[in-house]
Amino acid sequence: MAAPAYGVRIKDIAEIKGVRSNQLVGYGLVVGLNGTGDSDDATFTIQSMAAMLEKMGVTVLPKDIEVDNVAAVMVTADLPAFARTGGRIDVLVSSIGDAENLQGGTLLFTPLKAANGQVYAVAQGPISTGGFQVGSASGSGVQKNFPTVGRVVNGAIIEKEIQTNFNARQSLTLSLHNPDFTTASRVAQAINIAFYEVIARTHDAGTIEVRVPDKYRGNTVPMVTRIEKLGVTPDAVSKVVINERTGTVIMGENVRISTIAIAHGNLSVEIREDQRVSQPLPFSRGGQTVVTPDSEVLVEEGNNPIFLVESGVSIGHLVKALNALGVSPRDLIAIFQALKAAGALQAELEII
Repeated sequence: MAAPAYGVRIKDIAEIKGVRSNQLVGYGLVVGLNGTGDSDDATFTIQSMAAMLEKMGVTVLPKDIEVDNVAAVMVTADLPAFARTGGRIDVLVSSIGDAENLQGGTLLFTPLKAANGQVYAVAQGPISTGGFQVGSASGSGVQKNFPTVGRVVNGAIIEKEIQTNFNARQSLTLSLHNPDFTTASRVAQAINIAFYEVIARTHDAGTIEVRVPDKYRGNTVPMVTRIEKLGVTPDAVSKVVINERTGTVIMGENVRISTIAIAHGNLSVEIREDQRVSQPLPFSRGGQTVVTPDSEVLVEEGNNPIFLVESGVSIGHLVKALNALGVSPRDLIAIFQALKAAGALQAELEII
């Protein structure tokens, strides 16, 4: 029988090894700025302008170039898996000089290279910053978002494909996002049940190797689609995560504790300071009006009872017992730290 659809999809907890995007980067120029480009101190911008004009048949000395309307930028993009020649992708444009604003500029022809040094895309087009910057002569101004970073939507054309030969593979490797031996075994079992034969086996806590059956040779996509839809219940280590800065406590469903007695009392100290005015009696000689402090100290100690928590209770019973004590998230952090120190907390305690 096929594996039941429960838990989460394998598609959401694992990925196929080798099916990923690739990062591209390039150096380019943005022109058409309204005096918000790089200053004359950005020598690399001036050199780039001179080199570009020379390629176009215009010979000019770098000292004769002013780049107020030009900015040097780094262009980055992600080349998706299975991207084909002629497709378009977005590019991110970031100023590397002292340009003030890229709004209204146009990115010139910029080759984008991968880590191997080969060009896989070419970017060009108008830049959208999604923000603005307005200033006055006195130095005050208003800025929204970051005008020195922009995006060219569909601004890069893919010129070269990354060959994967996906359909020619004899086996696939699934990599879990969160490695776990139990989860890996459940994924392999679900795949074997769904395909009526043993085609999946685990290598370690995070890797499952799947052999492509004979009827899917040369047509692996339907097999991957079938695997991605299978549901499994991922397993995880029992853990309590505490963030002391924000007072946040997150507890997993498998957290258990040994038999303990919990008592949590609060000591409240309140100090009030008042100022009293002391005036001399009427017709007194040499008397002065003075201000004397009047302090009042109040001490209040909570009288919370001791609660007994049985061994192996679930997280629901533990929360009910702690709520009965009236503890706050800050108090809850101290209680869990004390439980861990006493050896009664059967879970991992992580403080972030």
